[in-house]
Amino acid sequence: MTSISIPRRRLLQGTAAALALPSFAALAQAQGRQLRIGHQKGALSILKGRGTLEKRLAPLGVSVKWTEFTAGPVQLEALNVGSIDFGDVGEAPPIFAQAAGAPLAYVATTLPRPQSEAVLVPKGSAIRTVADLKGKKIALNKGSNVHYFIVKLAEKHGLAYSDLNLVYLPPADARAAFEKGSVDAWVIWDPFLAAAEKLLEARILADATGVVGNRGYYFSSLGYVAKNADVLAIAIEEINKVDVWGTAHKNELAAEFAALWGLPQPVAELTVARAAYGTSPISKAVLAEQQKIADTFFELKLIPRKISVLEAAAAGTA
Repeated sequence: MTSISIPRRRLLQGTAAALALPSFAALAQAQGRQLRIGHQKGALSILKGRGTLEKRLAPLGVSVKWTEFTAGPVQLEALNVGSIDFGDVGEAPPIFAQAAGAPLAYVATTLPRPQSEAVLVPKGSAIRTVADLKGKKIALNKGSNVHYFIVKLAEKHGLAYSDLNLVYLPPADARAAFEKGSVDAWVIWDPFLAAAEKLLEARILADATGVVGNRGYYFSSLGYVAKNADVLAIAIEEINKVDVWGTAHKNELAAEFAALWGLPQPVAELTVARAAYGTSPISKAVLAEQQKIADTFFELKLIPRKISVLEAAAAGTA
């Protein structure tokens, strides 16, 4: 029988142990958590540039992955298929996502920003009042926050929904139609709104002040919230820190947004000047605002079923 030398025996024992036990890296990967963030070109993009969220989450063993999207609905599709855990969006897309069965959870909201969406008309337009919009071609993004705004604005000024001749176009196509004069008005949000004012000399007929709130929302999935409430609380804190800084440094914030959006500085300055900055955890009172939007969209047959927005509230929502 051939004997095995001590060094060789130790080597074989070490190899066997290495095969039997997972590597340190594998253990770390198995034990670590991740926050996968979807973001548009906005506040979350600025947070990404700061790197502060990664520093806050590192002691918890949580890594952060960022993915940029072009719009809120695409982010929510990514949430639905499990590609992201957190993102930002306007008022309307979460309602469509919930109606489609997505495991959506509202986790935070911005302050209302009613001046950040408006009805625009060309500089020389004869349209002077909201009532003058009756029968006119009005461009807007279907099922968006401004869709809800125009419905409520019409109601406030005595117009029926059937009085509105809506032309459904995404922002880029709507701007082209507005410039060519093939539509009479355009309902849009910032920074597209500010760009049209500054670059096309468009005139605001009415903004959302006194009509709707126009909040932004931060969302996750119900499953992720249940297991990672601590991670999301830190994310909300860090987002609000950016908001607090931005409120006190609007010129610097506008410069960052101008670079991010690829728009002239005056456009970013106008956008920032009329926006209120602040982020807070979600509440039942805020979700009651969302319920009104959901009910309106159901009545207009924009969503296939009636939904209860509270079903998308994380456990413990006050």
